[in-house]
Amino acid sequence: MSKQSGRGRVAGLPEWDRCAVMGVVNVTPDSFSDGGRWFDTAAAVKHGLALVEEGADLVDVGGESTRPGATRVDEAEELRRVIPVVRGLASEGVTVSVDTMRACVAEQALAAGARLVNDVSGGLADPAMIPVVADAGAPFVVMHWRGFLEGGNVRGVYADVVAEVIDELHARVDAVLAGGISPDRVVVDPGLGFSKDAEHDLVLLSHLDRLLGLGHPLLVAASRKRFLGRVLAGPEGAPPPARERDAATAAVSALAAHAGAWAVRVHEVRATADAVRVARAVEGARTDSARAADNGAEGAR
Repeated sequence: MSKQSGRGRVAGLPEWDRCAVMGVVNVTPDSFSDGGRWFDTAAAVKHGLALVEEGADLVDVGGESTRPGATRVDEAEELRRVIPVVRGLASEGVTVSVDTMRACVAEQALAAGARLVNDVSGGLADPAMIPVVADAGAPFVVMHWRGFLEGGNVRGVYADVVAEVIDELHARVDAVLAGGISPDRVVVDPGLGFSKDAEHDLVLLSHLDRLLGLGHPLLVAASRKRFLGRVLAGPEGAPPPARERDAATAAVSALAAHAGAWAVRVHEVRATADAVRVARAVEGARTDSARAADNGAEGAR
């Protein structure tokens, strides 16, 4: 499988000739990296449009923090936060993803103009989610998930993290397909930081080729996460604040793009947009060079 074919196309969404950039709009007071900055609807819409100006191909809108220890908001509050922002961005022509574990939120967001459902539970948190997405014919992100993180890092024990994440994702994808979601509308996400330690996240990033072997486009969501803080801190230092991890995030974005990821999900867009374009240019130069070498060999025969 080539990197380009591994990147894949997601039916129902635009097609990009490189790794796509998904910008994040957290309409929450308590997200780990930027909670409260975009809690107001007008500010959130303005921020989403700014992300597009900076190079985001699609914008992921979420109204519930999924950081370890976060308390869930009720459905009415999540709807109040999310739907006006989705509607505002979609009305401006933005390709919008909704980040939610609730079927009702997904359904109303799709009706308001969202085109992708990004469920960190892969449909496990709400049994109505898969039927709703299937009925809407929407693309669906299936993330590796082992449960809510209200108690911290839930069941983050692995004998072989890559093999176990792949096996569990495969089982979840099978359930999603059995529920009626079309195979060409399924995206997989290894769930970096969810029930995983820094070492687990790094090992998963080093084996993205095996995750691509699942046969579906791959979303990598590493932005500002704890494992980057651990890497930057070194063995003795204190991890830098989340907003000081954007250069490290861009580095991961370049690596993911080079490996064949379909998209990367980031808070700060501009550096990652540059990174994925450079990765695509290098990939194109390699392809052109190989084609020229093949043509030269053919001409010499």
